[in-house]
Amino acid sequence: MRIFSGIQPTGRKHLGNHIGAVRGYLEGQDRGDPAILCVVDLHAITVPYEPARLRSLVYDTLAMLIASGLDPDRSILFRQSDVHEHTELSWLLSSVTAHGDLNRMTQFKEKSAAQRELVSAGLFLYPVLQAADVLAYRAHEVPVGDDQRQHVELMRDIAERFNTAYGEVLVVPEHRIPSVGARIMDLQQPGRKMSTTGSEERGLIFVDDEEKAIVKKVKSAITDSGGEVRRGPDKPGITNLIDILAVIRGVSPEAVEREFEGQGYGSFKEAVAEAVVDVLRPVRERYLELRPDEGALEAVLGEGADRARSLAAETLADVRRAMGVGPPA
Repeated sequence: MRIFSGIQPTGRKHLGNHIGAVRGYLEGQDRGDPAILCVVDLHAITVPYEPARLRSLVYDTLAMLIASGLDPDRSILFRQSDVHEHTELSWLLSSVTAHGDLNRMTQFKEKSAAQRELVSAGLFLYPVLQAADVLAYRAHEVPVGDDQRQHVELMRDIAERFNTAYGEVLVVPEHRIPSVGARIMDLQQPGRKMSTTGSEERGLIFVDDEEKAIVKKVKSAITDSGGEVRRGPDKPGITNLIDILAVIRGVSPEAVEREFEGQGYGSFKEAVAEAVVDVLRPVRERYLELRPDEGALEAVLGEGADRARSLAAETLADVRRAMGVGPPA
């Protein structure tokens, strides 16, 4: 089974990334044949950015992934812009993508509303490039957070429409969304997702935060006026903390509720803080070892790109042939 994942190099990685996405990558590494993970720098340029910082963030992201347990010998780790087949396939797939489908994309609506100057065509076509990222490798599975469900459904529609028009060339992928922890919320605004762009720093736990900062943020997390450690629509803050602890410990949310029944929020938050500190400590320490050696990180990206290109080129040749594009085979 081929498994494909993409991660944006947009800022410091936080607990939501680690729980909602990276653990899915690690699980996929054990099942994928191969597991393919792409740092999607081309997606990052669809909104305002700084070129020099983008290059640095690619290295930050790769170092964090390896520190979290991704093994370049077991997975294919590469930079999106190094494999040109992604962009060509994106253009070819745009011919079987409905304009109306792109207009309905929730992320486009949200991000375009936040742009003060330019809403780029790249932002509008983002889901088509995302579809090309996955379909180029004939991936069977895409581990994603819950916020990407709509995009995976669109790439399925694109693949099916292409196959109907040109023959069974592309694999229609399935998403894999964790039942718990797929959407870690802001600690200060638990009604919204934890995000480097939408959250204030108090609401974010960065993977490379100092341990004292992590403890302070967890203990300061917004809860409610009650005292019961239980999930519910009236308790979004506590629900979020329960999900975090459940994922880290590998238990059900119900088990967490039973453990802290009648104990109040103080001891519960202490347990959450301790669990988060413990799970992020080895990642932070390994990241600090890896990040300074950009030459080694670039070598990983280069080797990964070579392996990725050999797979993507085969798919692109089949797509071109099916569509009648370029010289005959």
